[in-house]
Amino acid sequence: MLEIYLDSADVNGIKNLCPAFPLAGVTTNPSIMAASGMGLQELLTVLTDIISPQARFHVQVVNNSVDGIIAEAHKLQELPFDIIVKIPAHTAGLTAIKQLKKDNIPLLATAIYNVQQGMLAALHGADYLAPYLNRIDNQGFDGIAVVADLQALIDRYQLPGKLLVASFKNVNQVLQVLKLGVGAVTLPLDIAQQILTTPATDAAVEKFSHDWQAAFADKLSFET
Repeated sequence: MLEIYLDSADVNGIKNLCPAFPLAGVTTNPSIMAASGMGLQELLTVLTDIISPQARFHVQVVNNSVDGIIAEAHKLQELPFDIIVKIPAHTAGLTAIKQLKKDNIPLLATAIYNVQQGMLAALHGADYLAPYLNRIDNQGFDGIAVVADLQALIDRYQLPGKLLVASFKNVNQVLQVLKLGVGAVTLPLDIAQQILTTPATDAAVEKFSHDWQAAFADKLSFET
C-alpha cells in the first residue's frame, strides 16, 4: 500500500493538511528540526495527537560516525513512537545500516543521489530508500531515471525495502514516480497543498451553489 508522508515539522501546516490527506506520518531531518525550534519528543507527541496514534515518523540521526550513528539509532528506538531511523547513505551510514539491521531496527537510507547508493543500502537491509529526486536533477542528472532504475532493481531482485521518494518541486514529479510503483513519497507542504488545490473544481462547486440557490434559496436537497 502506498504511504504518503509530509516532509515537515511545521505543526500548523501539518494540522491544516492532515484532515484531507491519508497520511502515514511525517519525515524530518536535522535542518527541518532546527527550523521548527521544537525538540523531537515534543514534536512527535504533538504530531501523534494531530495525525493518529499509528503515525509513523522517519527521524534522522545527527551523528556522522559509525559508532555514533549506531548508538543514536538505539536511543531513538527506545522512544515511545513508531520511529524509522534515517541514516545518510554515505560510507559511515552504510556501515551502520549493515550493523543495525542485525538488531532488527527499522531503517531508512537517506540522501540518495545515485543508483549504487540505493542498491548498497537495500542489500544491507534498509527498509526504506530515499532518493532526492529534484536535487538529483539540480546536479545535472535525471532524478526520475534514478528512481526508475532503483525500483526496477528492487523488483527484479525481490528486495524487501521500498522507495520513499523525497525532494519534489512540482506535482507532476510526484505523479511520475507514483506511476513507477514506488512504495512511498514524502511531500513538502507547498506541494501537498497544490495536490489539494483544483481551481476548476472550485469553480464548478461555486456554480452548483449559485444555480441551486437561484431555484431553492437556502434549502438543502433533502428539504425540497
